[in-house]
Parts: sequence; C-alpha cells; structure tokens
Amino acid sequence: MRDYLKLVRFAKPYLGLFFLAVVAMMFSALFDGLSLSMIVPLADKVLSNKRIIILAKVPDFLNRFLEFLNNIPPLTLLNYMGLGIILLFLLKGLFGFLQSYLMSDIGQRVVRDIRLKLYTKLQSLSLDYFIKRRGGELISRITNDVGFIQNAISYGTTDLIYQGLQIILFTFLIFFIHPRLALISLILLPLISFPIVKVGRILRKLSRRAQERMADINSLIYETILGIRIVKAFNMEDYEINKFTQANYDSYKIAMKSIKRTLLLSPLTEFLGALAGVFVFLWGGREVIAGKFSFGVFGLFLGSLLSLIRPFKKLSAVHSLNQQAVAASIRIYEVLDTPSTVKEAPLAIELKEFKESIVFEDIWFGYNGQEVLKGISLKVKKGSIIAIVGPSGVGKTTLVDLIPRFYDPQKGRILIDGQDIKQISLKSLRRHIGVVTQETVLFNDTIKANIAYGRPDASEKEIEEVAKQAYADEFIKKLPLGYNTIIGDRGLQLSGGERQRIAIARALLKNPSILILDEATSQLDSESERIVQYAIDKIIHGRTVFIIAHRLSTVKNAHRIIVLDKGRIIEEGTHSELISKEGLYRRLYQMQELSLS
Repeated sequence: MRDYLKLVRFAKPYLGLFFLAVVAMMFSALFDGLSLSMIVPLADKVLSNKRIIILAKVPDFLNRFLEFLNNIPPLTLLNYMGLGIILLFLLKGLFGFLQSYLMSDIGQRVVRDIRLKLYTKLQSLSLDYFIKRRGGELISRITNDVGFIQNAISYGTTDLIYQGLQIILFTFLIFFIHPRLALISLILLPLISFPIVKVGRILRKLSRRAQERMADINSLIYETILGIRIVKAFNMEDYEINKFTQANYDSYKIAMKSIKRTLLLSPLTEFLGALAGVFVFLWGGREVIAGKFSFGVFGLFLGSLLSLIRPFKKLSAVHSLNQQAVAASIRIYEVLDTPSTVKEAPLAIELKEFKESIVFEDIWFGYNGQEVLKGISLKVKKGSIIAIVGPSGVGKTTLVDLIPRFYDPQKGRILIDGQDIKQISLKSLRRHIGVVTQETVLFNDTIKANIAYGRPDASEKEIEEVAKQAYADEFIKKLPLGYNTIIGDRGLQLSGGERQRIAIARALLKNPSILILDEATSQLDSESERIVQYAIDKIIHGRTVFIIAHRLSTVKNAHRIIVLDKGRIIEEGTHSELISKEGLYRRLYQMQELSLS
C-alpha cells in the first residue's frame, strides 16, 4: 500500500482536475444504473401490461412514482421511454467522454512531470552515479517505466474509481430490491477476489523482472549504436545479434508469463460470477413465480447482479496494471531518492575571480574501495602550465576531475585562493573552468550552437573569433551551410581533428581562467595533431592550465611536470630537470623517442 500511495503522489498537483473527473464518473455511473432500470417498466408495463411489484419497502415519493408508471398506458409509456433512453445515453456519453478526457489529461501531465523530474535529477547527480549505471537502463526508466505510470493513472485509476462506483450503485440496487438474496449473493464474492489478490502479487514480481529485461534491451541498443564502428571493424555483428536475441527472448518469456496470468483472471472471475448468477436465477425465479415481485423487478435485480461481474473483471485488470505501475514507481523512486555525492554547500559563496593559486592538500580518492589517489599535495600558481604524466590508470584524469568537483576527495581538500572549493557554489566554480577531453563530445546541432554551448548568448562575431583562434574557421566556412551546418549525432560528420578544434573553440568562448586539457591530441593523426597543438599553444597563454598527456613531446614547454605512479607524485620539475634524473619520466620519454625513430 505504501508503494501504491507513492505512485498516486505523482498526481497530487492535479487534485482539482481529479475531482472534476470523479464527479463526471459519478454521473456516468448513475446514468448506467438508470439505463438498466429501464428493464422494469419495459418488462412489466410495456411488454406484458402488468403492474410493477417491488418486494422492498420504498419511500412515499417512489411509491407515488411507481403508481404513476402503473397508470400510464403501455404505448404512451413506450414513447416516453424512447425519449428517455435517448437522453440517458446522450448524458452518459457526455460524462463518459469527460471522465476519460480528464483522466487522460492527468496521466499525460504526470508523465510529463515525472520525465522532467527524472531528467532534472540525472543532471544533478555526480559522475560516480553514471559510472555505476548503464546508459540504456537510465533511458528505460525515463521511457518504458514512465509509460506504466501513465497507464495506471489514465486507465487504472479511472477504472478503480468508476468501477468502484458501479459496484456501490449495483450493490445498493440489489439490496434495495431483495436484501436477503443480495446478502447471500455477496457472500460468494470473496471467491472472485481471492484469485485477483493472489495473481496480483505474482504479477508485481514479474513486472519488475520484465522492466529490468527491457532495461537490458535498451542498454544493448544504446551501447551498440555508440560502438557501431567497433562492431563493424571487428566483424561482431552476429555476436551482437545473438546477444540481443537472447535478451529479447528473455523479455518475451517474462512478458508471456505476465500476460498468461493476467488473461486467466478475466475468465476465472467471470466463471465464478456466473456460478453466483445461476444460484440467484434459480432462487429469484421461484419468488417471481410465487408472485412476490414482478418479472421486471427481478430482471433489474439479476441485471444489477450480473453488472457487478464486469466491474470485478475490470478491477482484476486494474490490479494487474497497478502492480506493474508500482514496480515501475519503485524503479523511478530509486533514481529520484538517490542523493548526489557532490552537494552544494548551504551558504555557498560566489567565486568572482581566480587571483592566486590552486592548492591540493593531502588528497585521497578511490573507486569501489580501491584507492586511486594517495596523499596528493600540490600547489599551482595562477598562470602556471602544469603537465600531469604517468602510466595509464594512475589517476591523472581523476586528479583534474576533482577541480570542477565532478567528484569530491574522500580525504583532504582543494583550495582556490585559500577557499575550500566545497564552500564555493558549483556554478561559479565551473564558470571559471574550461575542459577539452580526449573523447570530444559534440551535440547533434549546428556548429554555431556547439561552439556557443557554454555561452548561448554569444554573438556571431565572438563565435567566429574563437573559431579562428582554434584554427577551425577555415574548414567551417567550406561546409555547405558554414556555421549553421548540423554536424550529426556526436559530430560524426566531422573528422577527429575538426571535432577537437570545435571543442577548443567552445572552451575558448567560455574564456576560463583555468583550462583542463585531458589527452586533447592523443587520438589525432600527425597533421591534425599539429594543427590542434597550434590552437592549444595559442589559447593557453595567460591561463592556469592542466595538461594530461601520454605524448611527452607535447609537454616539454610546461612550467612544471608532475609524474604520477600508483596514485602518488613520485617526481616533479621541468622537462630538462626530469630528463637529467634517472627516473620514471626519463624512461617513459626515452621509450617514446625510441618508438618514433
């Protein structure tokens, strides 16, 4: 119940619309009962011209109304009924439309809100969350899981209330007509509700497994699309198809288990309801033959009792739908309730200007219990160019990722101008930092929009100016639409060197005082690397720069080179100082020089 209440909480902002929908449902259910009540005058007066006889004691106004009906000639009553039926179905259709439209509107609004909440939450989470999760799984929660919530709100809640109102209405009618027979009939109802509850528990477990399998499928699709070049280069199409086939088949098996149990509920509840109906038919038929009440009234009783079967069938389907939605809701709340490991300080200050230095004080950091950085202490003065080198996996990228607080150190602290960066607002901190990474991330938009990504208000003149400084203006102007050319998903319509120059222009337009270059030229051919290196040499002047590089020839001119190994700083100095020592830097440099010769 607690999980279901959390699910319904999504609709809380729309209680006004929900109230209107419930009012429409009440009128629609009432007109359902009135249309069924037409059986009484039709059977007793119009078709057989007999008096309407009811067993129960009725209020005076209803007695007078029955007497009025009994005194109307059959043909006149038939004409009245024709007009009444038209009016009833017109009103019933109107209120039926209103209830469905309003509940569908609430469902769509809830879906819109949940997707926005999930997307906003994902934007607020720190990078360590995404390292532990598959991209396809997160996409599945925004798309597939939210769809179950929509169905539960739009259709499940509608049926839950509307069918509940019908149960109340028809239960009232049968008790009003024949209380003892109604009581005996309703004793049989637990036989109908037992399989609903039993199967519903199974469906909830199956639904969760089905949603997890769908997340697996989304992950496979997502990873294959991102890595399609590698798949084709290694002739792994058949392998990927086999993986997808297995995941797809697993999803199919779980879905069919769920469908089988859902479909079994309807005929099972209908059969149990029919058993109750036969019992009532035999008992009530004897009462009619004995003249205790008229055939039309008995027809209304029997029709009302049989009309109870449909709501119970619908509610069995609703129960299945809600169990799927509850499972989806749990998965959605797993994201919404996840705290970000990088948090904004309650009274965070604005970093208006970087003036003096960045200091790393005894920094320790690790992933999944494995230490990556161990006691790093380092001071970098403003305007310095710092190169960070060392073997793969020693924590070079992790170290610079701590500066914009993509992660927070587990021990120690980082100071900018003497202020702990945890006390600086994230937006103002990152406003001073530009990043160019090894894997260039561009968006499926125009070149102009990609360059202006950090500053969407930048003028065309400013965009063109930074493109020239990044040696990108020349190739951009050769494109069919120049700066308005759409570059495709992840910028794949451009070469690696062109993408990297766009990334440099983007970082340059931001005009950061701190610049991080993480393997910015490692994946480029010699010609592209030469052009990009020109661009880098041009933009680093006057900034505090952190350069991560495997190619040590690109960091010769750094003011200071930091050598990391096994998470610790083992050497530091200028290129010439480190070459003169018999250390790791010299060995790495000589190995690279030997491989190029």
